[in-house]
Amino acid sequence: MGTELGDEVVVIGGGVIGLTTAVVLAERGSRVRLWTRDPVERTTSAVAGALWWPYRIEPVASARRWALDSLGVYEELAQRPERTGVRMVEGVLGETELDEVDGWAAARLPGLRASTAEEYGGTGLWARLPLIDMATHLPWLRERLLSAGGVVETRAVADLAQARAPVVVNCAGLGARDLVPDPSVRPVRGQLVVVENPGVRTWLVSTDPVSGEMAYFFPQPGRLVLGGTAEEDSWAAEPDPAVAEAIVRRCAALRPEIAGARVLEHRVGLRPARDTVRLEREPLPDGRLLVHNYGHGGGGVTVAWGCARTASELACR
Repeated sequence: MGTELGDEVVVIGGGVIGLTTAVVLAERGSRVRLWTRDPVERTTSAVAGALWWPYRIEPVASARRWALDSLGVYEELAQRPERTGVRMVEGVLGETELDEVDGWAAARLPGLRASTAEEYGGTGLWARLPLIDMATHLPWLRERLLSAGGVVETRAVADLAQARAPVVVNCAGLGARDLVPDPSVRPVRGQLVVVENPGVRTWLVSTDPVSGEMAYFFPQPGRLVLGGTAEEDSWAAEPDPAVAEAIVRRCAALRPEIAGARVLEHRVGLRPARDTVRLEREPLPDGRLLVHNYGHGGGGVTVAWGCARTASELACR
């Protein structure tokens, strides 16, 4: 069983994975209804940084393939950054060496090179990567879905059986823990501090080799997004002031001008982590088809289009 052109598909989940999957299905001819518990502007994806790079996502080989598939889309979308929210921006991946990406990404990333001492104090990789402004990108995805004939419905789903379409695609992210249920899905808490940009034009991702603490900053239109944390199994949704101070301190150690930047906003997002992404089809006893596409951890934006295309193929005969 699979969808044929014109068949109805219900996609559950309005984050970047669900929206992108719904867009691909709708543009391939399916009648798509997207069910999202929260407006897209209030999903976990809305909190993301969001730099293209496979981060905290398994299996590695599949994630890299999905990431490269998505890279081609983001490169094209970056030609219209004001509309799509996607820009190609240069920066440094700290604690990364050229030979680590030689086998899978180097050929697709022109200008990739070791960073200089002036650019970064440790070992790093200078790269030009997609940087996505989710405040623009998520509403753009929603409009693209609507333009393709899709429908977006704000509704909570307590049971997958509520979706009576011939094909259901589960992109519920962390919600899959209860919805499937799948207790292997767990939160990895990320906290961000958004500040006025003091003139930073490049991004940086750094990990302290001793403490393992992470720091990153991403220049987005009109602001600078500072991070980061990765707290396993934490459901705390409120920002922690002490954590926020530590984030600013770590980022300012890398770029001193960040120290005095005015804070605009605090954010918390719970990454939907799983030992491996679940991207597979599950025929239901009543003859309908369930496709799972969840568990992307911190790499959802990075692999969204690759996973959406695979999910669409799984949904079709």
